[in-house]
Amino acid sequence: MGAEAVRVLVVDDSPVDRRVVELLLRAAHCGGGGGGAAPFHVTAVDSGKKAMELLGQRRSNRLSTSSPPASADVSEQAIDIVLTDYCMPEMTGYDLLKAIKALGSPNPIPVVVMSSENEPQRISRCLTAGAEDFILKPLKINDVQRLRKCSGVKPKTAMVQWQLPLPVVCMKKKWKF
Repeated sequence: MGAEAVRVLVVDDSPVDRRVVELLLRAAHCGGGGGGAAPFHVTAVDSGKKAMELLGQRRSNRLSTSSPPASADVSEQAIDIVLTDYCMPEMTGYDLLKAIKALGSPNPIPVVVMSSENEPQRISRCLTAGAEDFILKPLKINDVQRLRKCSGVKPKTAMVQWQLPLPVVCMKKKWKF
């Protein structure tokens, strides 16, 4: 019916933060700033290890021609973008970013890192390693558009509205403000 959903893999060890991100992404589509844009389909996991398992299964199922029926859900579930917390036990968001980039996919999955700590060295380190963006927690509604842009998911052409900027229209009709 509308634009394709942006499929987001949220990785955060905090169940509260995972839920907040999920609710924010849903609210953005349902009237909280989405403006008719594509909805988000959120898959959430609590560790970098689980994220890599999910991404690894997805990748191997795409390459395999005879995947077992039990893995059908995973093989159909492509991920457009990964949104990961920086500070997590075992595997940090930075480690996850490097692991995803090391997969060597011809179409690498964009990764956005988020953190509640505004540390310039950390931000620079992640961006240098290939992160698409670095967002400070708590996420806000205007961060949703940044995620949408980083995902690379384009609206269907039927949804594109062609409009001239207001000042151009007004100048052509010689209206004054």
